[in-house]
Formats: sequence, structure tokens, C-alpha cells
Amino acid sequence: MKLWAVVENGKPLQQMDLPDPEPQGSEVVLKVSHCGVCHSDLHFWKGEYNLGGGKVLRLTDRGVELPRAPGHEVLGTVVKVGPEAEGIAVGDRRIVFPWLGCGTCERCTSDQENLCDKPAAIGVVRHGGFGSHVVVPHPRYLVDFGDVDPAFAATLACSGITVYSAIRKLQPLDPERPVLLIGAGGLGHAALGMLRALGHEKTIVVDIDATKLEAAREAGATHVIDGTADNVVAQILAAAGGPVPAAMDFVNNTTTASTGLECLAKNGKLVLLGVAGGDLQLSLAGMIFRPRSIIGSATGSLGDLRAVAELARQGKLMPMPIMRMKKDDANEALEKLKSGQVTGRIVLES
Repeated sequence: MKLWAVVENGKPLQQMDLPDPEPQGSEVVLKVSHCGVCHSDLHFWKGEYNLGGGKVLRLTDRGVELPRAPGHEVLGTVVKVGPEAEGIAVGDRRIVFPWLGCGTCERCTSDQENLCDKPAAIGVVRHGGFGSHVVVPHPRYLVDFGDVDPAFAATLACSGITVYSAIRKLQPLDPERPVLLIGAGGLGHAALGMLRALGHEKTIVVDIDATKLEAAREAGATHVIDGTADNVVAQILAAAGGPVPAAMDFVNNTTTASTGLECLAKNGKLVLLGVAGGDLQLSLAGMIFRPRSIIGSATGSLGDLRAVAELARQGKLMPMPIMRMKKDDANEALEKLKSGQVTGRIVLES
């Protein structure tokens, strides 16, 4: 088993060789063919998150032990099955649901493993798709993707279900009303495709990168707005014809979250998805005079992945731009993402 692993935070990934895994009980081993590279992988590489107010959440606080191979947008071929693994066979190709929990708590047993207080995610706590193989604890975490391009299908395990879950939190939402998207990276493009698949056509996209804004326009955004402008809020309100009922912030720093909140209509909803970090200053009385909701959203559920995969199989879900790279170029992929050179998603192929 070959890994590209984080051995020391902030240092280049190192290649490692481990014994090939042997499945026990209901476990399934897949040989990884595709793995998306997410901004969360950058934070994993760095080893910490900015919680605002001078506070930092370190990966060690989340139960992570190094060395560890990142990568949670995983797709591969089943190569070994445990003696208790049913409904799956060697040779099957599947998307891996990575957001595992303890498996026994109320959230895990009610299809909310992504919200478990004892996370055991693939690519975070367990070795992920930057390795040649992944071990999945049960066949139920493997989702069929039909004839969908596997490079795109891999991204559904994070970007796909993350935006799907966020859009569900915005409901009820009139499909004729505009939706504000802050950030035109991988999640922003995934949201454009998902909104269209769910019948929403009016989207306003904000980003600080002109290339990404143009890509968003080509992907169907109704309006694109330069996030570095002095009058961003005024431009958003003009494009929307007034305050917006819904917004998603894929950056989620002090500036972007404040912009999203300021643009909301009464009873509007702002869903926070990025982890750039910072603080949000609120006028408490202002939240009464102009009531709005701020909602945090953490990836999505296994049920969400099944629903998103079905949308893709039906041809309703528009793929985001994908840059294909070799697994051995994992360090270069992270550097490209860090420097803002990626429109859409990098997918590592084996």
C-alpha cells in the first residue's frame, strides 16, 4: 500500500509504503482510482483552523495522528471484502462516503454520521484517497455512480453533498428568487450545478479572482461581481433587485460572512461552508429588526450522497471544471490549490 502522507504539518507530503490492508468483519478494501483535492486538505496539511478571536483548532484536537494520508473525495474498485461484507463484490466500482462517525450513537444510527461527536472520517482520522487503497468499515458506505465520469463522481463525496446539504437548509426557497454564492472555487461551481439541477436558475456569484468569475459566468451564473470592489453589497443588491432570500459562503471569513449577512432579506438565510476563519460581529438588536438566520453546515449525510449520485446518473447534474493530475503529483496539486490556480477541482488519478 503506497501513501502520500502528511508526516509533519506544513511540510511536503512524503511517500510511504505500508503492508496491504486485509479486511476484517464487514470491511471492504478499495484500490483508489480517483481522489478530489479539497480546500479542507490544505487545512489538514497546515494542521490547524482559525477559529477567530485568536483561537486555533488543531487537527490533533480532532483525533488526528500523523502520518496520515489525506483525501476524502474517493472513488475506487473493490479488491478485497471481509467475511461479513454483503452486497458488494470484487471488481465493483464505487464512490466512498468518507464522513464516518462512531457508528453507534443516535446521530450515526439516524443517517447523520457526518455530525457525530467522535468523527472517524476517511482522509482525516483514517488514511484517505492520497493512498493507493482505502479501508471502508461496511459496504453501506459505498455508492454506485453508474456511467458518470469517475473523476466527477469522486467529487460528489464532499463538494457534491456539501452543497446539496446546504441548499436543503435554505428551503423553502422560491426557484425564481436569486441565490447569492460567495466564492467561485470548487464548492461554488458545484453549487451552480446543483442549484440548476434542483430548478434554481438565478445566481449571483462573488469572487476576487477574475478568471474564476468568468468561469462562473460560463457555467450559468446570472451575475458575477468582483469581491474586491468598494461597493460589493450595493452591487449585489442591484443585481438581485433588493435583498436576497438565500446566500452560501464558501469562503467564510470575516469579510465574506459580513457581506453575506448584510445582503439578506428579512427571514433570509446565510449558510456558512468555508473554513477560512475569523469573526462575525453582530448587531443583536439588528437581528430583531431585520430577522435573519446564520446556519453552519458540515458536509452531508450518506443519504445525501445517494441522492446526489442519482442526480448525476440521471444527467441532471452539471460537472464542474476538473483538472486531472497524477497521484504522484499530490504535492504540486496542493501548491496549485494554495496559490489559487484551480478553477473547479483537481482530481488525482492513479
